[in-house]
Amino acid sequence: MTDFAATKARFHLPEGLLYLDGNSLGPLPKAAPERIAAMMRDEWGDMLITGWNKAGWMAQPMAIGDRIARLIGAEAGSVATGDTLSIKVYQALASALAMRPERKVILSDNGNFPSDLYIAQGLLKTLGPAYELRVVNPEDVESELSEEIAVMMLTEVDYRTGRLHDMKALTEKAHAVGALAVWDLAHTAGALPVRLAEADADFAVGCSYKYLNGGPGAPAFIYVSPKHADQALPALSGWLGHDAPFDFDLDYRAGAGVSRMRVGTPPVIQMTSLECALDIWDMVDMDDLRARSIELSELFIAEVEAACPMLSLASPRNPQERGSQVSFRFEHGYAAMQALIANGVIGDFRAPDIMRFGITPLYLDEDDIRGAAKVISDVMNKKLWDKDAYKTRNAVT
Repeated sequence: MTDFAATKARFHLPEGLLYLDGNSLGPLPKAAPERIAAMMRDEWGDMLITGWNKAGWMAQPMAIGDRIARLIGAEAGSVATGDTLSIKVYQALASALAMRPERKVILSDNGNFPSDLYIAQGLLKTLGPAYELRVVNPEDVESELSEEIAVMMLTEVDYRTGRLHDMKALTEKAHAVGALAVWDLAHTAGALPVRLAEADADFAVGCSYKYLNGGPGAPAFIYVSPKHADQALPALSGWLGHDAPFDFDLDYRAGAGVSRMRVGTPPVIQMTSLECALDIWDMVDMDDLRARSIELSELFIAEVEAACPMLSLASPRNPQERGSQVSFRFEHGYAAMQALIANGVIGDFRAPDIMRFGITPLYLDEDDIRGAAKVISDVMNKKLWDKDAYKTRNAVT
């Protein structure tokens, strides 16, 4: 049984703040500052460039990939880390399209993170007018799968509402019509159990700065099913994805398996931070995490709805149909969220009217949930949000 009091004790949580925004950026693991300082002093400082060998920097992307693999139900050796999520989306999508050259349609939904759609649009512009990105309502994805679809590209958990797709069922349907499945786990990894191998997913990508708590700018990861690993060719064929990068060949020769999806130089400082977070994840059973997430989410919804009738639940009512976030709609949601932050509860806002709260059992408990609900009640019922200072949009919402 996971001891969530013990995991909470491993995080730096500022006094006087209730942090319900781990779905955007996880908090700082207490071990990270000293670990990073030691890496910079003892490895970068004393080893200099020899750290790539002596300190194992070059092996970090695959070693960390294996640690993430446990959290997302992936086979050993099937996950690589490094680069950004946008790069990994591009790689997965381009590789999948190349494996279905006779088909020209990518199917996605309007609950997908917009950046994924932008990347698909940009990729298809380079491939020519024969290609199409088809975007439908989330509930219509299954019925829109047909033999003209090359790739189904979906974010498993809707970034706005927390709506949860059925990965296994949709992947099975995609395969039945000959399509490949690319899953974005940005709001899934570290939020609930993922079973990529069991679902027979083809590709998956995700970030490590949200629920995984790797820190701002922490590296992304990519999963390639072992059945595709030696067939999928990355459109972004960087030097570290080469079979022998230090032979410095002028022509690209793909490395073995998912390692070919490596592109640029590993971000060693960020990976060191992520390792500290993964040390905490080693204490966690993912099924325990899911059960605790549902308990806390249900408590949060009950407390907020009882006190704030002006807020409308935007997340699915059934906890089995949502991820580990709860969203409410409110016409003045941006101002209300700024007022909450000013009063010690940090969530975030997504246009046009979504107030979003991450439910993260690694460092939230019942007292935190009740305390946050009390502040939300005060802000909403006393209309503390109705001030000009809270209505001016910041660059990050």
